[in-house]
Order: sequence, then C-alpha cells, then structure tokens
Amino acid sequence: MTASNPHRPQRPQRPRRSCLAVPGSSDRFIAKARTLPADLVFLDLEDACAPLAKEDARHRIVAALNEGGWGGRTRVVRVNDWTTEWTYRDVITVVEGAGAELDCLMLPKVADAEQIRALDLLLTQVERAAGLAVGRIGIEAQIESAEGLVNVDAIAGASPRLETIVFGPADLMASINMKSLTVGKQPPGYPADAYHYILMRILLAARAHGLQAIDGPYLQIRDPEGFLEVAGRSAALGFDGKWVLHPDQIEAANAVFSPSQEDYDHAELILDAYAYATSREGGARGAAMLGDEMIDEASRKMALVIAGKGRAAGLRRVSAFTPPAA
Repeated sequence: MTASNPHRPQRPQRPRRSCLAVPGSSDRFIAKARTLPADLVFLDLEDACAPLAKEDARHRIVAALNEGGWGGRTRVVRVNDWTTEWTYRDVITVVEGAGAELDCLMLPKVADAEQIRALDLLLTQVERAAGLAVGRIGIEAQIESAEGLVNVDAIAGASPRLETIVFGPADLMASINMKSLTVGKQPPGYPADAYHYILMRILLAARAHGLQAIDGPYLQIRDPEGFLEVAGRSAALGFDGKWVLHPDQIEAANAVFSPSQEDYDHAELILDAYAYATSREGGARGAAMLGDEMIDEASRKMALVIAGKGRAAGLRRVSAFTPPAA
C-alpha cells in the first residue's frame, strides 16, 4: 500500500511482493510461470532475449497473454529501451496483439521524463487504433543509471499511467563505477550501506507521486541467505516488492514484503481503537490508549500501511478489538 497523492489520479495498487522475470523467448519458462505463486510476472523482451530472438519473442508473448491461465497475477511485458531500434515495434506488436490481456509495460533504462511521455503517447495511439480503452495499460519505469536517478522525481511525475519505479541495480552499479561484481552485495571496502541513498531516492520519488517502489534482482540464485538480507533491507525501508529470478526466491519475497501476523493484528487493532476513540460513543477524542500505547492520527496512518499490506497478502485477523468498559 502506498500513500495517495490527491493531485494525481490513482491507479490500481496491484500486489507486487514478488515480480518474476521470464524470458519472452522461452515457451517452457512462460508455461512454468503460470504455475508459480508470484504476484507479478513480466515477460521480457530486453536483456533476457538475444537480438535475433526478439521478433519471435514478441509473438510468443502475444500468444501467451491471449492463452490466459495467469490467474490473479499482474501481467507485464518489459520492452526494449528507447535507445534501441526495437522499442516501437515491441509496443505495437504486443499491445495490438494482446493489449486487452496486458496490465503494464515496463520501460528499462529510463533516463528522463520525456522517455516516459513518449511511451505514454505511443501507447495511447496504439490503444485508439486497436479499439482498446485509452489509459488502462500502466507503465513501470526502471531506473538504471546515474542520469535516471538524478531525474527520478521528474520521471515519477511524467505520466498518469505510471504505477511503479523499479531499481535496476546491475546497470546502475556499472553507471557509477561501483567496485563490485555481485549485484546487491555491498562493495568491498565501504563500511556502510552503499545502496541506502539510491533506494531512498527511488522510494521518496515514488511515494511523492503515489507510486509503488520495487527493488531489483539478486543474481546469486543459490544464495537464499543473501537474498533474504538484500530483500529485508529494501522491505524495511518501505519498498513494496522485489524482482525474483528463480522459483526458489518467490516464497521468500512474498514473506519478506508481507507484515508478520503479529504486526498485522496490531495494525488492525490500532485502526479499530482509533475509530472508536474518535466516535461519539468513544468520546470523540483525538488520542487514546491501546494497552500501554498512546495512539493518534499519525498512528492511524502508519497502521493503514501495515493493514493494507496484510490484507493484500491475504492475512486474516486473529485478535479482535473490544471497546473499553465505561
């Protein structure tokens, strides 16, 4: 759940705890993705597809989307970035062929707001030509360079189609010459968290515009402890989810980006207790006690975030609120 921006039309807040990357050129991996408990699946036309495979992959993706079987998963296609010769044809082929079965397009290597506006314009033209509802397909913007990070605030406000800002760690690490070959790991010789500023810059830009913030991949797929450490870092800051590259990472991501049962129950109790305290029956008070804890409007806002994430994760309350005796 993200904070709303009253000046921006609100798009659906889709669950994105686990965002599974799937090569658009592989029928086998696409079929497997339909059986996995990821919140989101993105079929990739960019880095996961060799140049000679991209045209065929477009048609495989169209067929896969139209065949269905995706359940409640969010369906995303990552197109190639605007500096290549493939982007416009990616958009036209996928949206004309399967736009009704597509939730979002992901644009990689976003460097400035104009690139988002260009994709929005092209999407609008294709939707109109194909008889699709204009504006229904969302955009995910991937930040992968120093230029993109510097411009992330403008990027986040570039289009009402935007739903997420995604951290692309590998390319961004290369962009700033970070001394590391392991994506997500701390570079040797640096005594603090080398990613904190990057993550916070993306998170603040996303939240200022009512968007979700998604952490990028952890490439060491045989290192579950490392994945949990890296995912826990961004989850603690407030990110909504993380890319997963292997089925073994999905369950971990879903757990890390969901509140614990204890925290979820406590958040729901805060909401109930505050609603009672501010009601006429509860004395119309602006603050109240919940056990040994004083709660007020700020507490309610914080509890809304945790409760929203818990509900989205399918958690059910264990404890119920009981109004205090008169």
